[in-house]
Amino acid sequence: MSDTCTRDCRTCAKNSAERRAESLLAPANSDSKIKKVIAVISGKGGVGKSMVTSMLAVLAMRRGGQAAILDADITGPSIPKIFGITDKAVGTGRGIIPVLTATGVKLMSVNLLLEKETDPVVWRGPVIAGTVRQFWTDVLWGEVDLMLVDCPPGTGDVPLTVFQSLPVDGVVIVTSPQELVGMVVEKAVGMAGMMHIPVLGIVENMSYFECPDCGGRHSVFGRSRIEEVAIRHGIKNIARLPLDPRIAGLCDRGEIEQFEGDWLDGLVDVIFGGK
Repeated sequence: MSDTCTRDCRTCAKNSAERRAESLLAPANSDSKIKKVIAVISGKGGVGKSMVTSMLAVLAMRRGGQAAILDADITGPSIPKIFGITDKAVGTGRGIIPVLTATGVKLMSVNLLLEKETDPVVWRGPVIAGTVRQFWTDVLWGEVDLMLVDCPPGTGDVPLTVFQSLPVDGVVIVTSPQELVGMVVEKAVGMAGMMHIPVLGIVENMSYFECPDCGGRHSVFGRSRIEEVAIRHGIKNIARLPLDPRIAGLCDRGEIEQFEGDWLDGLVDVIFGGK
């Protein structure tokens, strides 16, 4: 608190967006003790945001932490399928119990509540935003070292709800190499800045294809511009994921917990270190 603070918010000239956002924070369930919340966002769909979210959770578990994923992509939930989860979440008098994956990652997704995973969620924005808040307030998360919030693409209602209702400590932005996506990343970075939430890193998915015969790397989608964006916004941490059918296969089979690769290790260091 500033030395010049009068402790009277009514007379404070610094009536900032940060203070207004803080007033909207929703209380977590009384049985939840969550140490760190990281939102994973993207400017557009189809860049592998849910896959990156899942991989980060798996790496956190491998380091001995307890990871959880709040799937805030209500109309396009894919987290349960990536982990091969078909069980349904159940409720008690105290709240909803998250489903555990094979390695112990705690999950909550609307697909864990629907009768059929293919049932469409045709809800208006306020209902969707309310569901995201309930996943925070009504789920018995228990002890969690790292909660990853898989946000839907764009800068609309749900990411805004996440930033305002949850105590988000940082943001990870997922993108791909196309020039158009670079412009969309700028929007995602700008939104995080408006909400006073630090961008911990950028993950460029489908960054290159590594030839299995010669080991050469080929930029299938053209030259990457992610470093230019990172430098422009002072973002120090960049991770690049290859265009690898093996990773896609693991997601399709619900076996993401078996992936091997060190592409995201540096980003996990930053998340756990708070750098």
